[in-house]
Amino acid sequence: MAHTIAEIATALAAEAVGNVALRVTRAAEPAMAGPDDLALAMDPRYVEGLAKGAARAAMLWPGADWQALGLEAAIFAPRGRLAMAGLSVMMDQGPDIAPGIHPMTVIDPTAQIGDGAAIGPFVTIGAGVQIGARARIASHVSVAEGAMIGDDALICQGARIGARVRIGHRFICQPGAVIGADGFSFVTPEKSGVEEIRETLSQRSEIREQAWTRIHSLGSVSIGDDVEIGANATIDRGTIRDTTIGRGTKLDNQVHIGHNVQVGEDTLLCGQVGIAGSSRIGSRVVLAGQVGVNDNIFVGDDVIAGGGSKIFTNAPKGRVLLGYPAVKMEAHVEIQKALRRLPRLGPRVAALESVISPSSQPDTPQDDI
Repeated sequence: MAHTIAEIATALAAEAVGNVALRVTRAAEPAMAGPDDLALAMDPRYVEGLAKGAARAAMLWPGADWQALGLEAAIFAPRGRLAMAGLSVMMDQGPDIAPGIHPMTVIDPTAQIGDGAAIGPFVTIGAGVQIGARARIASHVSVAEGAMIGDDALICQGARIGARVRIGHRFICQPGAVIGADGFSFVTPEKSGVEEIRETLSQRSEIREQAWTRIHSLGSVSIGDDVEIGANATIDRGTIRDTTIGRGTKLDNQVHIGHNVQVGEDTLLCGQVGIAGSSRIGSRVVLAGQVGVNDNIFVGDDVIAGGGSKIFTNAPKGRVLLGYPAVKMEAHVEIQKALRRLPRLGPRVAALESVISPSSQPDTPQDDI
């Protein structure tokens, strides 16, 4: 798909100079760009790469001397990544899903398919499903009974949409995601060891055999408009009420949302984030990769948690967290500084002890964990 420099600049509300009628077919890194590519060099550190490549046009930082760089045309991007977002929309053709409904798809007679929908092969759509206008559904997707999906959805290969799941407009779902599986909820007839430990924080009256009884999930999942779900992400249905994902929220690959969880609007959950059941996540929250959130707590609006943090208690709005367990970022930095000093501190403490009490004996070794 070819675009002129002028067309791209207009779409991005950016300034273009030089031969704006020049056509480019794709975006490329500067060192690998060919004569028909638009080199992405939105920072001066990419100048060396431009010299290695063969691009005639590039997206540059404001004030760059595009002619000195040997270019025929340039687009100036004051905010490079934002311009790149708009450019990616123009350049991405998306999955190739033929218009209409593929003959090797199975659709229940009671399902309603919106105008302009494109549905690929080996898709299964259950009873009472409602699919919005212009939806695109790739191969091997299943949509269970009673599900509702809004207009302009894109559901990629192998995704699974469970029964009675409700999804808003402009939904994007990457391959292999599962939305609306049963929650992981079990109970024992008598008080379990886990319940005892929660109450005592260490003690158990006795260790005994226990069998788990399943609690079925009677709720479903409700998802707002403009939500994106990454590959192999999983969102469990609620026990009684729905698990909810707010408008504009984005889930990365392999994110897990437990039953009854409520996620606010415009929140980012990065790869391998796990949120345990019945927790509440606010709006505009950012949880970096592998963050874990305990069950039955809340994380307030605008919280940011660094990668690998484990949040065990309520987090007030606006807090920046880091560590295991997660604490204020500045506290975590001080803790890490103190830990790095421990190897040097040990011999000094031992020397002081020998002066104060020369006859003191080393502490008795503790039992293994």
